[in-house]
Amino acid sequence: MATVNLTADTFEKAVEDSSILLVDFWAAWCGPCRMFGPVYEKASEQHPDLTFGKVDTEAEQVLAAQAGITSIPTLMVIRDGVLVFSQAGALPASALEDLISQVRALDMDAVHAQIREQQGANA
Repeated sequence: MATVNLTADTFEKAVEDSSILLVDFWAAWCGPCRMFGPVYEKASEQHPDLTFGKVDTEAEQVLAAQAGITSIPTLMVIRDGVLVFSQAGALPASALEDLISQVRALDMDAVHAQIREQQGANA
């Protein structure tokens, strides 16, 4: 599957419908974003079972603000509705592949248990 453009109207549905969603926050004027774009697109073709979304921060300023984007490119990974990775900066292909492997290997039962624990401690 190629990348899909995400907007404020489609973002939440993409989170709900995807077991693993990668989101690239980018802008056309951003040099590092333009360098990361082909790496991200190639990864989307190599992993058709994952959802690769792109958010144009110029067109979707409210969505970018809600996501706390202060630097681009920023890559976020959401698995089973949980934000498991967020980092600014363009990743080389090998690092992106490693990240995808790590996200696939996550024990989400343990992640959800840890979230419940933290919420209980904060209550």
